Formats: sequence, structure tokens, C-alpha cells
Amino acid sequence: MTIDFSKGDGLVPVVIQDIQSLEVLMLGYMNEEAYKKTVSENKVTFFSRSRKRLWTKGEESGNFLHVKSISVDCDNDTLLIMALPDGPTCHTGSRSCFSTDYNQNFIFRLEQIIAERYDSPEETSYINKLRQKGLNKIAQKVGEEGVETVIAALNETEQDLVNEASDLLFHLLVLLKEKNVSLETISKNLEQRHASRT
Repeated sequence: MTIDFSKGDGLVPVVIQDIQSLEVLMLGYMNEEAYKKTVSENKVTFFSRSRKRLWTKGEESGNFLHVKSISVDCDNDTLLIMALPDGPTCHTGSRSCFSTDYNQNFIFRLEQIIAERYDSPEETSYINKLRQKGLNKIAQKVGEEGVETVIAALNETEQDLVNEASDLLFHLLVLLKEKNVSLETISKNLEQRHASRT
């Protein structure tokens, strides 16, 4: 990977994006030394312009950003890092340094929550109870919620439709987890199908 550190007096801007939710978490800057440290340790390290030194995100809070991939833009002077955060990214305690009204990619977070329930089952959780009933029941729930979504669309209020569609998406995510199929796989398939038809 060729990175042009010369354009910004030795620094390049770095956009950090959550690998699971795809939410933009923060913007920082790296010099070549910070980049090399990031690559070698797989934890995001910036060059702090205010402290005038290298700064590993999370070195004080413990909320490290674990590197999953690094991409450079077409001009070789900006980096995009896909990372897995240990906790809130912003020093204010928010998940992101950008104050968006809502997490527009919450569906990816929901996929993660379902996976966490599978990995660490809670006896009283709905997901755990549904999972114990097996694949047939999970698939049946998707069918039921699909029918209820259609009924809501044809005969009920907009809020009813929103509620039923939410139930449908939730149960579909549980079914996909049960079958070990990720949203990433679905997204890539949709993209490929779209590309083949344009």
C-alpha cells in the first residue's frame, strides 16, 4: 500500500468505521510512524496534533479500536480503517464522535446482539427460548411475521406496518444466524445481482 504522507506535512487523515455496524466512529491523523505501529499491533494509533506524540486510541480508557482492514483512497492521501471497537469511541462516552440522530445501521448492530445471545445464552431471553425450539419454529415465525406484515400493509396503519416489518426483520435475522448466513453475505449477493442486471 502506497501512502502519500507528504501532502499534509507528514500526516494523513484517517476515517474509522465500525466493521459490524458500518457507522463512522471518528476521524484522526496518522504519520508514518503511527501507521506502522497500527499495522504491527492491529490497534489504531494516531499522531495527536495537540499532544505532539503518538496516541493509541484506548490507551487510557481501554476502548481500543482493533484493526480489521485498511484501505487507501484513490489519491493515496486518506485512509479508511474498518475496526472493531472495544467500547464507546468518543471521549464523551458516545459510540461515535459524530452526533447522528440515530444509528442508521442499527440492523447490523442487531445482528451482532443476536450473535452475542447465541454465544452467551441468557435463560430468560426471547432469542434463547426461540432457539431452543429449533429451526422449524424459527422458520415458522418468519413466515408468520411475513403474513402479518402483508396484512398490515393492506389493512392497517403505517405504525402497524412498521411494527410488523420490524418483527419480520428481527426474526429473519435470527433465522440467518441459525443457518450461519451473515448480512454481509446477503448484501454481497444483492450487489452482484444488481450489477448483473445493469
